[in-house]
Amino acid sequence: MRQIVLDTETTGLEPSQGHRIIEIGCVEIVNRKLTENTYHQYIQPDREIDEGAFEVHGISTEFLADKPRFSDIAEDFMAFVNGAELVIHNAPFDVGFLDHELAMLDPVWGKVSDHCQITDSLVMARKKHPGQKNNLDALCKRYEVNNARRELHGALLDAELLAEVYLRMTGGQETLALNTGADGAATQGGQVSPIRRVDSNRPTLNVIRANVEELELHQERLDKLGDACIWNRDS
Repeated sequence: MRQIVLDTETTGLEPSQGHRIIEIGCVEIVNRKLTENTYHQYIQPDREIDEGAFEVHGISTEFLADKPRFSDIAEDFMAFVNGAELVIHNAPFDVGFLDHELAMLDPVWGKVSDHCQITDSLVMARKKHPGQKNNLDALCKRYEVNNARRELHGALLDAELLAEVYLRMTGGQETLALNTGADGAATQGGQVSPIRRVDSNRPTLNVIRANVEELELHQERLDKLGDACIWNRDS
């Protein structure tokens, strides 16, 4: 099963107002394992970036001046995501921009959903945690994903964080690769896990059985309880 966790950054909020994609970041998951296969591209939008958008991601018009246009990277990008399940936080936003970019190139591309299955992790989070904050920062805190590097939004960084959150939110223990240390403690990435493996060579536990006197005292106690004691009732 191949999944691509995807995020974009844009010049503004609405493609209908001429706003464009300026960054795409993708992280690959295969059979619930993060691979090292990623896609990352900055894009020249041929327009100014809204001040509000710049405050979010810190990507300037000047920085993008020498970057390729979407038309230059479309084929490689679509080849990377083709046939995969796209996991996107607030998918309508990113997919809306991607569909807009494809439509500006050639109708033959169709829509992203023609090439990929789309899963909205925000919808999943809202169902799992109703009435709570479910933005990426809140989910990182809830699932103990370190987002200390996230001073500003960035497509690749946000995709990496979302991939970790998604795996934990959907049953992340399946992704743990545990190694047993000398003391029997399991480790993950050098960190000691609270999970400990059972030592098959440990000594057999002693079983201490009640003696005759203790059994007689126990029966006397049951007799005093009478029918109130379930052990005295006929089966």
